[in-house]
Amino acid sequence: MNKIRKWLDKIPWYTDEIHSILMYLIMGGFTTLINIVTFWLCTYVLNWDYRIANTIAWVASVLFAYFSNKKYVFESYTPTWKDRVREVTSFFGFRFLTYLVDILVMILLISYLSVDELWAKIWTNVIVLVLNYVFSKWIIFKVKK
Repeated sequence: MNKIRKWLDKIPWYTDEIHSILMYLIMGGFTTLINIVTFWLCTYVLNWDYRIANTIAWVASVLFAYFSNKKYVFESYTPTWKDRVREVTSFFGFRFLTYLVDILVMILLISYLSVDELWAKIWTNVIVLVLNYVFSKWIIFKVKK
């Protein structure tokens, strides 16, 4: 990953901000893929209720997201236990808030507007992705200066 970053840093307009956004899109893409595939497996293969499938997909994707965002997107360094606890609790706390948005929008789309479960999941992920970036960038992994 460092070799790629060194190569990209040679591009004059490539800044830390652009790198952070690019890495968030890449890791967010993987997180979204984990979320949607897990949801699809639970609903279409295992034939579970979409609310249970959504919760399982959330757990799988949030675990992946925490470690990938910490290491590759925001390159967060937490030297003390206090810093680590603050970071972990705020990450999972804000992700739980977006989970509530996720499940409420899913229920609205599927149960009240009769949208296909997979399409509802895809549309809901767009909303959640934006909210998660905002929370992660400006609150959770905020760089202290």
